[in-house]
Amino acid sequence: MRWAIAVGVVLHAALGAAVGLSVDEAHYALYATHLALSYFDHPPLVGWVQWPLVALNAPVALMRVLPELLWLATVLLVYGVAAQMERALGTTATGGGDGLAPRSSAAGWAALALVMSPLLHVLGIGLLPDTLLMFFTALLLAQTLTLMQPDALQQPARWLALGVVLGLAGLSKYTAIFAALAVVPALLSMHGLRLLRSPWPWVAMGVAVALVSPVLIWNAQNGWISFVYQTQHGAGSVWQWEHVLRFALVQLVAYGPLMLWGVAGAVLTMRFARNHHSPEWPGLYGLRLNWLLVFFVLPFGVLAAMSGGGSGLPHWTAPAWVALAPFVGLGLAAAGQLTGVQAWLVRACVALQLTLSLVLMGLMASGGAGMVKGVNPFADLHGWNVAAERAQLLARQQGLDRVAVQNWTLASRLGWYARPLPVHVLEDRFDQFDFWAGDLPEGADALLLDWSQMAYELPLAPHGFARCTLLEKLPVEHAGATLSTFSLYDCRQWAGMPQPRLKEGP
Repeated sequence: MRWAIAVGVVLHAALGAAVGLSVDEAHYALYATHLALSYFDHPPLVGWVQWPLVALNAPVALMRVLPELLWLATVLLVYGVAAQMERALGTTATGGGDGLAPRSSAAGWAALALVMSPLLHVLGIGLLPDTLLMFFTALLLAQTLTLMQPDALQQPARWLALGVVLGLAGLSKYTAIFAALAVVPALLSMHGLRLLRSPWPWVAMGVAVALVSPVLIWNAQNGWISFVYQTQHGAGSVWQWEHVLRFALVQLVAYGPLMLWGVAGAVLTMRFARNHHSPEWPGLYGLRLNWLLVFFVLPFGVLAAMSGGGSGLPHWTAPAWVALAPFVGLGLAAAGQLTGVQAWLVRACVALQLTLSLVLMGLMASGGAGMVKGVNPFADLHGWNVAAERAQLLARQQGLDRVAVQNWTLASRLGWYARPLPVHVLEDRFDQFDFWAGDLPEGADALLLDWSQMAYELPLAPHGFARCTLLEKLPVEHAGATLSTFSLYDCRQWAGMPQPRLKEGP
């Protein structure tokens, strides 16, 4: 297991130095250049933690050390939680003919399942709010398990620590509310109504609210715009079962088939705990341990339901899968004793998940050159730094003091690599760039960037610019192939009535 983690860290460092910032990474890095109490689409912690490195103008490779450390800490926390759960089930559960094999610990399997989850490597390379939240979810899981001890109500320091973790999770992402809600039934299952009569859980809640107060203050000052946006964003459109099935398939590929053993792990905790428990954990029965499954079931269930409306991205469920990992470890440790077809199935899942992870990293490093046809999502990681440098140079040569794009997803890399040039998004959609640069003023001139992987028609009069002159076409060459092409235009006299239209066909 140590070797697997070490290899993961090395691969993350190598890949982090080889590819440029993704659209989301650059967007959140820009948070650190515009420090605020909160932001339009997310709470502020993802920007705050990057501020020291951004202020020092650190290279991208160094900035990616932070997500790599968070990924490593998450794996180690899950290892510890799985080991605690295994001990809580007692010696009969962890050894013997009908239990978990001592030679294949639940902790090791839980960590390995995370190390081999393809999408978690993406979050271990690029810092997203989900990278922070999966770490804090693992920390909450560990802290909740500790507070399920019978004497926990007499240990105020542990409750203060819980409040701090809850607050930091809330500063990471709004979906941290699911993890916060999951803490309650787990603790009530052990302490009953004594929990509500103790002052310390309420103190923990007060600490958490105090820590997330910057988000509340900023939203109160801005018409609660983040909450309105998140509600509309999560609602999606017309609900369809086909969307849910697609969501399930993507989840299976993104996190790997090993995660399905979490169901077996949940069954094991109930099976062993009916008659056995460790004297080190008096009263901590497996049925109560299974309340920790709420950390997975609640966020995953809500996001699965939201996916029916066409809303949802694969990495949104990462914290939920992290919470399931200790149960995955229990299931896989038990499976380690199997023989025949069942043992072959486990080995096949391990091999498949490892292959998926390596293929994903290979595609990221190569930009999908020669392997992905048509719209290539991996081309997104290459060439933006060069394009931004050319945009800065051409803007100076043409006497232009701003740049423009027609979609917000094209703005973040340009905003990062071409800073301090302001970036205006021409589409008629309110987003974070409206706070940073505002609408392009009527009559203004700008250097317009277009990208072949998301190409738009030129925004010309009567709704766009009076004229646009092509200055340069910049191809992105990588691994012996052309991944994409940037087109840079000198555009004059903006009409102020945007109607962006994607190009049809090649």
